[in-house]
Amino acid sequence: MFIRCAFFRGRVKAGMEEAFDRHVHDKLVPLWTRFPGVLEVRVLRQIESDVSDPQLAMVLSTRYASREDIAHALDSPVRYESREVSKHLFEMFDGTVFHTVFSAEEFPLANR
Repeated sequence: MFIRCAFFRGRVKAGMEEAFDRHVHDKLVPLWTRFPGVLEVRVLRQIESDVSDPQLAMVLSTRYASREDIAHALDSPVRYESREVSKHLFEMFDGTVFHTVFSAEEFPLANR
């Protein structure tokens, strides 16, 4: 299984925490479940591993059966919708957001 994660490193702006969470759960997660080939979408507040970054505010994790499925998903119109939906999210966040793809066997996430 392969995972594509969006890592939010930094912090939600003061007073925006509730709006940030609502935007993630009401707008972004439902949209990400529409990526072709996606098996699961998770929102994680903390990664349990030795490489955890204490400044990681949140991780959005999407699981796929293969790297090819991820490539196909990223070529879909959903990716462009996601960019538009994410713009408002980034306005509420003070930090950086970066993406990575890895095998669940290489770097397993805790089951939560």
